[in-house]
Amino acid sequence: MIEHSQLPYTERSFDFVAGELLLIDKPKGWTSFDVVNRIRYRLRKITGIKKIKVGHSGTLDPMATGLLLIATGKFTKKLTELTGLPKVYTGTICFGESTPSYDAETEADHNYPTDHITEEQLNALVKAKFFGEIDQKPPIFSAIKVGGKRAYKSARAGQAVEIPMRRVVVSQFDLTRFEMPQVDFVVACSKGTYIRSLAHDLGHAADSGAHLCALRRTKIGDFDIETAYDCNAFAEWLDAKIEGGAHVGKP
Repeated sequence: MIEHSQLPYTERSFDFVAGELLLIDKPKGWTSFDVVNRIRYRLRKITGIKKIKVGHSGTLDPMATGLLLIATGKFTKKLTELTGLPKVYTGTICFGESTPSYDAETEADHNYPTDHITEEQLNALVKAKFFGEIDQKPPIFSAIKVGGKRAYKSARAGQAVEIPMRRVVVSQFDLTRFEMPQVDFVVACSKGTYIRSLAHDLGHAADSGAHLCALRRTKIGDFDIETAYDCNAFAEWLDAKIEGGAHVGKP
């Protein structure tokens, strides 16, 4: 397992070329690649290496915030060690509307009644159908390749997309706030689990409809959001190093 320092970045000595693991708190609206590119751009200037390697261990949707593991330099070769780690999320499911993407990234396509839904009913459904090993179908608006093409590209073009079911493991699914039409949750799950699909499927199981309207990743394995660096603040700190002429991690 790759080690990482829990010290604030202002108190660390970095060697970005030999390899660093950075815990970054991804902002809402950014893709995971946006974060990688933002850091890579600055590390090129700091190290003087145009092709310095920077990568991440697992994508977060643009709507989501939270923990993103970023590796630099030689540590990028070890990213495969991190991709299979279990993850923990918190978020909010909005009942009464479904969307094609299963989240708030697309407009609602159907409306549903919610007056019949109770907290006891949802807890019972979660325990019966959404806990342990389950089969789920990922959203068509996802990066999964179907016929060599990203599913979301086909979906945006209005083309039919058939994505096979996949087996995932949900080790925790707790409903933490019930204020219809919104319900907050905590989910711990295996690699490959789509929280959007959990929200969508729970809505249908409750004889209604639902979509994911907020999501935050708080843990990846033993790595915790509490020790992550704010993305904007870390980038500004790197900018200050560049303006000051400092070289961090240059061999």
